[in-house]
Amino acid sequence: MQVFVTGATGWVGSAVVQDLLAAGHRVRGLARAEDKARTLAASGAQAVRGTLDDLALLRSEAERADAVVHTAFNHDFSKFAENAAQDRLAIEALGEALGGSGRPLVVTSGLAMLAPGRVATEHDLPQDGPAYPRRSEATARLLAARGVHATTVRLAPSVHGRGDHGFIPILIGIARASGVSAYVGDGANRWPAVHRSDAATLYRLVLEKGATEPAYHAVAEEGIAFRQIAEAIGAALGLPVVSRDSAHFGWFASFAAADMPASSAHTRAALGWQAHGATLLADIAHAGYADAATRG
Repeated sequence: MQVFVTGATGWVGSAVVQDLLAAGHRVRGLARAEDKARTLAASGAQAVRGTLDDLALLRSEAERADAVVHTAFNHDFSKFAENAAQDRLAIEALGEALGGSGRPLVVTSGLAMLAPGRVATEHDLPQDGPAYPRRSEATARLLAARGVHATTVRLAPSVHGRGDHGFIPILIGIARASGVSAYVGDGANRWPAVHRSDAATLYRLVLEKGATEPAYHAVAEEGIAFRQIAEAIGAALGLPVVSRDSAHFGWFASFAAADMPASSAHTRAALGWQAHGATLLADIAHAGYADAATRG
């Protein structure tokens, strides 16, 4: 099939592109800069120059595609509400082009605030309130109610791998700046995790298996104690590991203190998906991971 991928040069999207191409699919990928477009073309995909604000372009690409995977999101948290609004409009544009066609739209969301303090499942509904303005999954569900074949992949907070530039590098940067690798309280709060390559395979399987479920969980490890993550970072950087109050983490405090374990049992059963990549702690411990992650 021909798949249009937004965020095609991003951390997750570029892995999705490579997995789709390796499986024999054709890919057209959105790239906002010329150098990114060249990199994408060199990988074997067709580059489409544009941004999420180019709604007419998004509609045009969705109309010509057999399926659409939306991985793009601007993670500048200083403009989170603005970026969430941009994301919602892009999803709506893609959905408008696919309405009534039966061709799938796979949207990306996360697990933060889905089911705080307990193990989240695919059957949990996304949060809907002013405390968390991102509406990726909620928008996909509204489109599905209007007849669009839309579904959501919920990513673990750590989608890790060599060259990681997600949440773990943020923690590495905080540790380097403060001279300690910290956790909040007793550090028993849990984070799920998935290797980047396993997440990419999941997106492809969602398309190949027909995108039959409202939501899928890209979760290989259900819940790793945050203290263990801090200990792995401390060992990698040669820094002491200590408990600090949440203020130590600045704007990242709510994530550092979050308890958000998640199951992927339903996803595995529906897709036959299995995780094969390294674990999060093994990745952090790998020689050079911290430096490569920091460089992004």
